[in-house]
Amino acid sequence: MPIITLPDGNNIDFPNKVTGLEVAEKISKSLAKQAMVISVDGELKDLEHLIEKDCSVKIFTSKNPEGLETIRHDTAHILAMAVQELFPGTQVTIGPVIENGFYYDFARKDPFTEDDLAKIENKMKEIVDRDEITKREVWDRNKAIDHFKKKGEIYKAELIEAIPENEDVSIYFHGDWHDLCSERGWALFQKLINYMRSRQDAAGYKEVNTPEILDRQLWEKSGHWEKYGENMYTSETPDEKVFAIKPMNCPGHIQVFNQGLKSYRDLPLRITEFGKVHRYEPSGALHGLLRVRAFTQDDAHIFCAEDQITSECLNVTNLILDIYKDLGFENVILKYADRPEVRVGDDEVWDKAEASLLEAVKASKLEYSINKGEGAFYGPKIEFVLRDAIGRDWQCGTLQVDLNLPGRLDASYVDKDGTKKVPVMLHRALFGSLERFIGILIENYAGKFPFWISPLQTMGIPISEEFNDYAIEVSKKIKDAGISSAVDIKNNNLNYKIRDHSLAKIPLLLICGKKEVDSNSVTIRRLDSNKQENMDIDSFLKTFSALNKASSN
Repeated sequence: MPIITLPDGNNIDFPNKVTGLEVAEKISKSLAKQAMVISVDGELKDLEHLIEKDCSVKIFTSKNPEGLETIRHDTAHILAMAVQELFPGTQVTIGPVIENGFYYDFARKDPFTEDDLAKIENKMKEIVDRDEITKREVWDRNKAIDHFKKKGEIYKAELIEAIPENEDVSIYFHGDWHDLCSERGWALFQKLINYMRSRQDAAGYKEVNTPEILDRQLWEKSGHWEKYGENMYTSETPDEKVFAIKPMNCPGHIQVFNQGLKSYRDLPLRITEFGKVHRYEPSGALHGLLRVRAFTQDDAHIFCAEDQITSECLNVTNLILDIYKDLGFENVILKYADRPEVRVGDDEVWDKAEASLLEAVKASKLEYSINKGEGAFYGPKIEFVLRDAIGRDWQCGTLQVDLNLPGRLDASYVDKDGTKKVPVMLHRALFGSLERFIGILIENYAGKFPFWISPLQTMGIPISEEFNDYAIEVSKKIKDAGISSAVDIKNNNLNYKIRDHSLAKIPLLLICGKKEVDSNSVTIRRLDSNKQENMDIDSFLKTFSALNKASSN
């Protein structure tokens, strides 16, 4: 007989097991109609989730971020349904919810056309009107792999094969159509962003958010249209204006700089953004997370005076190397690239930019090589190449000196003598593509992440059903301390659970039984160790809260 505790502190008793939807209906019929998703003891569940024990429940509607994300998730599935109904044989690949919507990548022989978009939208409306039942099933990993291979969905099968063995996958059905859902990568994505945000705040960066679609005229003025236009996605509005989805953030950041009069006292001005960018890549060049057409850049632009170039380049280099060290990469090589054949700007400007950047490279005292003609079309650059645990090289961070683009887009500041000067702009990315960097992290650690960045850090394992409540209570305290936690209350034996979650590479398994209840403690089993240690809850929280941050913090 579960007792449901609501956010206002009121309790509702149910005589039997109950779904999230039934809880909402008990509160009010109108809430049940608006309900999108629930949380059970802080963990998001769908409305059909069966609640068997006492717990705290929150109900989210479309007015809440959690509810809006659910709508976007379902709408992404409807998009995929529509595409596969209209274009049989099309394979569904990745289709996550993102900050301001959702997308799906598809694999098919012929590219989509603008006419196809209208057909897809109409088909989506038709599917919504069919009002088909949505349900979730939990499948064995190997069953899911076999199923999607038989359907010819090789990309889905590959995605599931990347999930640890013995970890179940969620399959969501909309009528007969279905797709897999596994969300733990998003937790890692958010951890990287939060970590980077804290490092950039400390280094004096100001975070912004610029539009994803900008007028063609801006891209023409910046030079991107001429030099990069074939890799840009465009759209024409009914009034015949052409817009482009941004392949990079720099023109938008210059527009931010141009707001209001700037003085030499404002420099250096460091602007950063976790910006979603889109770049056309030939289908044959795409490769999992490592080469995609839409990705998130930890992008920044530093506006400075010419006499600040070297010091700012050194600051960026030191920040990049420190961040890489936190993430386990200490073997870093610099590659200096000078002017390419196709470029904008006068040679005199390029001479100055190249000399300043090379000075910073030499001042870093790191090993470097020179890549002749491999610079960006607007300036020379440094590439930061990581060497992973098994000796593979990955080009990640970049630093570029740009004496061209600010002038093209009318950026200026008032110097000490009262004259207007054009600032130098340093383009800087540390991870590069966050999606790609996650792929590199997974490869480097083989899924065994350091505790502080692990997407799921602890798993509570009650010895038997009678200790479920204690394990859930402990898990809540751990979450309140900022450490991610979950509890396995499935009806499996202890050894099976330990093996299951060890294969999933969760750093800490927390065993909860009578001894732990009596002493207000947990028994800790660390990944890759058969040893166990008992620790009271307060000591556990103190110890692992201290470990829940990068070494540089």
